[in-house]
Amino acid sequence: MFTGIITGIGDITHIESLGDHLTYGKRLHIHTPEAYLDDVGLGDSIAINGACMTVTTFDASARQFTVDVSAESLAKTSGLTATGRINLEKALRAQDRLGGHIVSGHVDGIGRVVRFESVGESWLLQIETPLNMAPFLAYKGSITVNGVSLTVNQVKDAATGCVFDINIIPHTIDHTALGSLTVGAEVNLEVDVLARYVERMLSLRA
Repeated sequence: MFTGIITGIGDITHIESLGDHLTYGKRLHIHTPEAYLDDVGLGDSIAINGACMTVTTFDASARQFTVDVSAESLAKTSGLTATGRINLEKALRAQDRLGGHIVSGHVDGIGRVVRFESVGESWLLQIETPLNMAPFLAYKGSITVNGVSLTVNQVKDAATGCVFDINIIPHTIDHTALGSLTVGAEVNLEVDVLARYVERMLSLRA
């Protein structure tokens, strides 16, 4: 379980294949901020760009850890097949504050950035989603973008899906990897878990 509050910015430094066929996954080698791994153990969960992964090896002194990502996970997520900056969040502990919203670390869909520009002191991020995610997006509702808990400011529906707007404050730009996004980039999306249950209940009643 996570909250969508990023605890560190890491870098995928190296990717190796776990086999010579498309059915095999990848092993990601990730470099972390100073002291990030001091309280991490083998088997711990860390969300990488919003996708929950298991620590398979780690070296706290070298600030490195690895995760093994299955072919299925690679097919259902974005940003895990290339080196570069990533958002990291350690799993929630029972005594931690729920600073964002309840996040499972399971990616519901992949969105595409259609606009990303500064507006005043903040940034406007506009994302296009697949049609099946439209029912879960609502004005002032929660959405996780590459693991970051954010608030939806506007939703525009279309025949093929919808586009939603997010306002990002400078603090979030400075303390996450969202500042590296460009128009056309794909992002991992996770809808609010409460919206998922409401949609299920309403569909059964219908």
